[in-house]
Order: sequence, then structure tokens, then C-alpha cells
Amino acid sequence: MAALALQGPTSAQLLKSIVDNADIAGLKYFRVTHATIAGMQVDISRTGYTGDLGYEIWMPWHEGPKIWDALMAKGRAFDLHPAGMLALDVTRIEAGLLLIDIDYNSSKKAIVERQKYSPFELGLGRLVHLDKERFVGRDALINEQTYGHPREIAGLEIDWNAIERIHDEIGLAPIMPAAASRVAVPVYKNGTQVGKATSTTWSPTLKKLIALATVKRDFAKPGTHLEMEITVDAVRHRVPARVVKTPFLNPKRKTATPPV
Repeated sequence: MAALALQGPTSAQLLKSIVDNADIAGLKYFRVTHATIAGMQVDISRTGYTGDLGYEIWMPWHEGPKIWDALMAKGRAFDLHPAGMLALDVTRIEAGLLLIDIDYNSSKKAIVERQKYSPFELGLGRLVHLDKERFVGRDALINEQTYGHPREIAGLEIDWNAIERIHDEIGLAPIMPAAASRVAVPVYKNGTQVGKATSTTWSPTLKKLIALATVKRDFAKPGTHLEMEITVDAVRHRVPARVVKTPFLNPKRKTATPPV
């Protein structure tokens, strides 16, 4: 099995121009349909690891290069470009999508208790059904629902003007790497550490520096003002950051049917 992710504002238009025997305009978010591309049978799901409209094309592995070639040939008119994992890391942060072992740890890999995360802390409480019959962890989740979870994963927007001032004071131009950072850095409130930012990136779409962070629940409310640590020329600084809702990027076309 092979998969190709076709993501972005023109992805639906491109698919409609190349796909046979499928209603791309009527394909709903997180649904799948059978189709034909260049004479080859494929499955197309309206899914993806980005914050924009997108699809994933599933096929036998040996037909992957043929589907790729067909998409690239037809895609020139739609400004199609190949992109790899570094670009995908930026887009998944824009989408507020968590990466295991970076933004959270699985219970199996946690070394100490504080490294474990619950569904409520991950923002997945809507998927927890405590009225079901007994299952492993049910008592712990009931207790957490009753008394509250201690932390949450939240989105941060970092004050770019503050970053520019720090660079200007030492005579450097502020330059952000194209790749996202997966290095955890402290997050503070009034000088006291209240969490950590785990994934940070410059969003080329939003023109903002954004991050996913685990913070104490009392400081996870959107609009809360915090500080995040950055390092400039081997010197650590704290810059203002504001808690915001995720996903950072969520255009209507991502889930609209038909996509517009």
C-alpha cells in the first residue's frame, strides 16, 4: 500500500480534473471514495496532516510512481509542488495536530508519572465515554473528570515585535528557520514556569510565530498572557506569548461540502 497526500486550496480542483468515476465535490470531510486515476484504481479520503483542504490517495505500492507522475503532469496548471516531512511539520502545527513523543508521551514510553498524558489533557475529552461498561483506566478518568485535569495542551502566538527588539539590540536581523523546532522550551507566568512549548514554527501562511505548549490548566484559557523562552546568539530571553485556540489555521474550505 502506498499513499500520496494532495493538500492545499486547489487540491479539489486538481482532483476533479484528473479523477474518473468519483464525486470529489460531494466527498465529505473524513469520508472515502473509490476512483480511477490514469486508468488505475485508487481510494481517495478527504483527510490530511495539514490545516487546509486536502485529500489522501491510497493505492497499491507498485502503482505509486504512476499516480505521482499523473498528478505532477496535470498539477502544473494548479501550481502543484512536491513537499516533504519538514514542510509537513509546519503545516501540522498550523493545524494544531499533535505529534506523539514530541507534544505528548504515550503511557508505554513514559518513564515517570508526570510524563503520562490523559485524553482530557490532550483535548480529546469528547472521545471519552465514561458511561460504558468497565474498561482499563475508567476509574482514573472519572476521578479526573470530577476533580479536573492539571494541565492542557494549548496554542501560543509569540510576540514577534519583542523578538525583533532583542535582535536589534545586539545588531542581528531576526531570522527564523524554515523548519519547525521540536525542542521543548520553558513557558512562564510572572517569572514562574507553568509549562513548556514543544513544537514551534514560523507560519508562512499566518505570518506569525506559533507554538503548541503544555501548560497548567489555570493558564490555558485563550487570551492568557505568558512568556516563552527563546535563545538568541547563545543567550536566553523571555518574550511575551498569548494563549489562542487551536487550530491556528482553519479555513472553511477544509470541511465544507462542496469545498470552496
